[in-house]
Amino acid sequence: MVRPKRVQPGFHPLRRKVGLPIWADAFIRLALAIGLIALVVAIHWFDRDGLVDHHDGHISLLDVVYFTMISITTTGFGDIAPVSDKARLIEAVIVTPIRFAVLFIFVGAAYDFVIKRGWEKWRMKRIQERLTDHVVVIGFGISGSEAVRELIERGTDPSCIVVLDSSEERLHEAEELGCNVMAADASRDENLMAVRVAEARTVLVSAGRDDSSILIVLTVRHLAPKVPISVVVRAEDNELLARQAGADNVINPVRFTGLLLAGSAQGSHVADYMADLASVGGRVQLVERPVKPEEIGRSLDDLTNGARGLRIYRGEQELGFWEACTLQPGDVIVEIRPTISAQPSK
Repeated sequence: MVRPKRVQPGFHPLRRKVGLPIWADAFIRLALAIGLIALVVAIHWFDRDGLVDHHDGHISLLDVVYFTMISITTTGFGDIAPVSDKARLIEAVIVTPIRFAVLFIFVGAAYDFVIKRGWEKWRMKRIQERLTDHVVVIGFGISGSEAVRELIERGTDPSCIVVLDSSEERLHEAEELGCNVMAADASRDENLMAVRVAEARTVLVSAGRDDSSILIVLTVRHLAPKVPISVVVRAEDNELLARQAGADNVINPVRFTGLLLAGSAQGSHVADYMADLASVGGRVQLVERPVKPEEIGRSLDDLTNGARGLRIYRGEQELGFWEACTLQPGDVIVEIRPTISAQPSK
């Protein structure tokens, strides 16, 4: 399997991946411009008999360089000019296209290194100012992309989702969904700070490799001590390491698949119902929410929204619906509620 190239260190605005260092790009442009100018100097030198110098009547190498520069820059003082038909044809057919090419190189360089870069920094700053209570998704592979699509289906505004990945192809898919994207190494502090990870509602990590995911969790937890972190790991031995790194939720897709398979062995509809619960596209969905003030003192069977309460999280306690208890301030409820499409019309 071909792995995507790692992102080069440096300035990485939202939706821009720098393939070459700035100095290398500038050097290539400058070398190309100098090469074109040298070509024009050579052409003028070999055809110097078609030029006339109104100052002293002699065309030297310095005169050729001088004439080339004022010709390339379209200054045109008129003291040296082409007079023969051959020289004028060369100016029209060969030198003029080269002149345009040199101008485009310098104008393009000015745009890339000054105008475009400044514009991207301004855009990035504007996006950052609006990033609060957002969802940061690190890794847009199979798990990450499905998570983003499910979030959007559940009503999350795509502009409130930030996707970090090293693959431009994956980032293009995320951008098509309306998400903010950034080509960057998510294990580096400056990249996570650029997406304001400390202000995020939650962080979802699915880097593709357990070691990379755990390193990212460590970095995120260092920068955002209170932000909930969910991470995907594939090896059972790494689940404990992920929790020790700071993950609040550790998801093992291999184990979950095994649970579905085992459930299907007990009945043909168990796996279908589990998938129904996990997706917003089903008839029912699992929802976690804080207790409402008007629900305090009630039981899980008497929720105000008509949903089926399943479990209460009270600090370190996990209380099931079969246990006799009443809702208290600070409780977190896990409930089953019908999706809007599944609710009967009135």
